[in-house]
Amino acid sequence: MVTIIIVDDSETVRNQLKRAFEEDGHDVLEAENGRLGLDSIKKNKDNIDVILCDVNMPEMDGLEMVRLVHEDDEINKIPIFMLTTEASKASKDMARDQGVLAWITKPFKPEKVVSVVVKVLEKKA
Repeated sequence: MVTIIIVDDSETVRNQLKRAFEEDGHDVLEAENGRLGLDSIKKNKDNIDVILCDVNMPEMDGLEMVRLVHEDDEINKIPIFMLTTEASKASKDMARDQGVLAWITKPFKPEKVVSVVVKVLEKKA
């Protein structure tokens, strides 16, 4: 079992992913923007195994949140997956430079996201 934080301004996306991860036996935290996501990651840093993050969100976008996670020695080892409609090479390159492991383009199948995340975490273990 792993603990995932889903940072996305779409309640529908958060609900779809939460249901899929919980059905697979995992714990899920949620945040609706990068600022709230960063706060939750810092508060739960010892329990979070992976971050799933959108790019385009109000208050703080996902790339800014990822940059701040990357700069924080207490949380910068948590694997990050981006889930987004954003497809620009510049955004992908910036995210990869900040330690993002995978870029998953919306729309997606929640079960496939669970499968990919679990496989990546098993390889890192």
